[in-house]
Amino acid sequence: MKPCDAHRVTDRDDVAVVVRDVAAGENLTLGSGAEITAVTPIPSGHKIALRDIAAGENVLKYGSVIGAASADIPKGAHVHVHNLGGVRGRGDKARVLGAQ
Repeated sequence: MKPCDAHRVTDRDDVAVVVRDVAAGENLTLGSGAEITAVTPIPSGHKIALRDIAAGENVLKYGSVIGAASADIPKGAHVHVHNLGGVRGRGDKARVLGAQ
């Protein structure tokens, strides 16, 4: 069995956490044995998208929403503050997302 490069906490999660620095183009093995190719560099401890995520879509980690994509995120891309915005406790969310 290949060593694990990234951990997905629950089967519902849209992201996994990489356990080492990852270069773009690298093939990674998840704890389940599934594989994914990184399309961008990802620092150790950061998240990789396990599927294509559309801008505005909620992102799950730990089986719970951790934020919404602020831009389209392709499968295998780095997921962090540059493309993920918080949604918890935001009274302005409807205004920010244009739903008035």
